[in-house]
Amino acid sequence: MLPYRTIADAEAALGRSLTSAEALWFDYSAAKSDYFLYCHNILFLFLILSLVPLPTVLLQLARPARFDSFKIQPEVRLSSSEIFKCYKDVIKTFFLVFGPLQLTSYPAVKMVGIRTGLPLPSFWEILAQLLIYLLIEDYATYWLHRWLHCKWGYEKIHRVHHEYTAPIGFAALHVHWAEILILGIPSFLGPAFVPGHMITLWLWFALRQIQVIDTHVGYDLPWSPAKYIPFYGGADHHDYHHYVGGLSRSNFASVFTYCDFIYGTDKGYRYQKKLRGKVNEWRSGDPTRDLKDD
Repeated sequence: MLPYRTIADAEAALGRSLTSAEALWFDYSAAKSDYFLYCHNILFLFLILSLVPLPTVLLQLARPARFDSFKIQPEVRLSSSEIFKCYKDVIKTFFLVFGPLQLTSYPAVKMVGIRTGLPLPSFWEILAQLLIYLLIEDYATYWLHRWLHCKWGYEKIHRVHHEYTAPIGFAALHVHWAEILILGIPSFLGPAFVPGHMITLWLWFALRQIQVIDTHVGYDLPWSPAKYIPFYGGADHHDYHHYVGGLSRSNFASVFTYCDFIYGTDKGYRYQKKLRGKVNEWRSGDPTRDLKDD
């Protein structure tokens, strides 16, 4: 809740006129509690989880021939009932685990200093903080993800996520409840180390969820804007991790590929890509059958 009764009070406190964005923020948030504003995350993430995967899910169901070459594992197709079951399982986890976690984590958000007041952060401030959050999350998730592939971590927790060897967007949150808690830590580290505005926090959680969905869509679409992000792994990079499954010692990266390259956990993937480039026409879309042990 903002400590100003009117826009004039806010302008007097700041010593300048409010920008258009700040005036809109004042009109919307002035009488709302910080906790209520934080809980917007639940609605935003529910909408993202439900709507963002739909285009590629519809591709899976419609199976237009001109998109077959973009499907990373074209030999695997899920039925509409299988896709709907995945969505139901994810929504169940969302409301039983993710939602309550959001509702109860506000004290931590308040403790690290996430603010809701004026002035609003600049575009460049938001951009810089989001980049920092991405880098911190990516590095921490890399090591936690590797741990989840140890015998105990995989059998007790992570195997749930790997039920889909050819993932779809809805499968991004098809995880054991404990995995939400474990991998939620890296997502919160960035805002904890570099606290920003509530709007930046909304954008961060939304961006992170969209990115996770993007790596699980099962299609390597050449016009994806993510293709222009340096070192971004994307769907092709993460799909190999799912294809290899529980045996995987490859492609643990969350966002960028540099950790896998530095620590040598992308050798199988790079070998597969090299081999696929040579025999793709001969194998007619089945380039990875014998590569699980590489």
